[in-house]
Amino acid sequence: MVVELISVGTELLLGNIVNTNAAYLSEKCAELGLSLYYQTVVGDNQERLDETLKLALGRSDVVILGGGLGPTQDDLTKEAAARTLGKQLVEDAHTRRRIEGWFQTRGITEITENNWKQALVPEGAVVVDNDNGTAPGLILEDNGKTVILLPGPPGEMKPMFEKDIFPYLNKKQPEIIVSETIKICGMGESRVESMIEDLIQAQSNPTIATYAKIGEVHLRLTAKAENETAARKLMKPVIRELKVRFGGHIYTTDDAVTLEEAVVQLLKEQELTLTTVESCTGGLFTGRLVNVQGASEVLKQGFITYSNKAKRKLIGVKKLTLKEFGAVSSKTAKEMAKGAILTTGSDVAVSITGIAGPDGGTDEKPVGLVYIGVSVKGNMRVEEYHFTGNRMKIRESAVVAALTLLRTSILETIKF
Repeated sequence: MVVELISVGTELLLGNIVNTNAAYLSEKCAELGLSLYYQTVVGDNQERLDETLKLALGRSDVVILGGGLGPTQDDLTKEAAARTLGKQLVEDAHTRRRIEGWFQTRGITEITENNWKQALVPEGAVVVDNDNGTAPGLILEDNGKTVILLPGPPGEMKPMFEKDIFPYLNKKQPEIIVSETIKICGMGESRVESMIEDLIQAQSNPTIATYAKIGEVHLRLTAKAENETAARKLMKPVIRELKVRFGGHIYTTDDAVTLEEAVVQLLKEQELTLTTVESCTGGLFTGRLVNVQGASEVLKQGFITYSNKAKRKLIGVKKLTLKEFGAVSSKTAKEMAKGAILTTGSDVAVSITGIAGPDGGTDEKPVGLVYIGVSVKGNMRVEEYHFTGNRMKIRESAVVAALTLLRTSILETIKF
């Protein structure tokens, strides 16, 4: 069954309000197993709203409209639905009593006339009580099509959807959709996709989709079945095959787990302490780790050694090294990590030094050149990277690369 979302409100088009309702409803429609092909945002304009609704009804089985149900003149959604379906607006006595009670419980005795507009509903509509506001939701069924009207405020829309609309739609569409995310680090999107091209070509249920992130690739598996258990059973052999193909590059199959969380958890499991030394990333790497609850159990200390003087004074990088090889070099990255271990006595150290731009690059050392060093219990590793993009993207890419290299280095040390 195909569903379509129409978000109503000029404030959405102007960017005054972020359309969080659409994201919420999209997720819920996926849970219900509904096929969502189109989303539209339309302003508070009668003609354009009518055109949008007619177009949606021509290509979708269920149309959900959010917003435009209030008491003011620019609230036009209910009127558009009535016109499009050829229905008259009639007063719903039950809704009028609820609106009156809503004001009375708040000590408001003078109710402006425009509020009674919210008690008008298209004839034949199923009225859905709003326990958190005055405008009710509405369900209209006509010639095999369903139109659902929901209030715009998230605090009213979400409880109404959970309580009444979700069960209603679930009866119309008994199948559900379940998704699982396999997160991969240390490999590019093109390489990942080439390694699963045969699975993508043969897919039906479940399906696989690739999503490129900075320094990561996420594979989203989606299965449709009569219940969650059956859907996960369909995904199980595919997940098993992906684990065989990508091995240690998969850092989690939990959509809620981030790369930094996986790294902190690995450090905890191995009872390792960490010191960070950052130059071009300026604390961005350490900040990602600190965002993780419980990072204090493993993070011993962090240095920002932006200048050569700081590199010498704080962690003992040799003056000769900086003069001969430069601050952005494999040699300096190695001494930064080594100095962090000697200074703090931690088990692990990560060093990052590079040229984030937009200035400072040369033919020999261009913008985007970054060296990352990792020392794990005396095992030193330094890697050279060439990132592209603006200053922020280069720094973010370096952080993800450092997290990946740290994780890989720990896993390699564990093997031996």
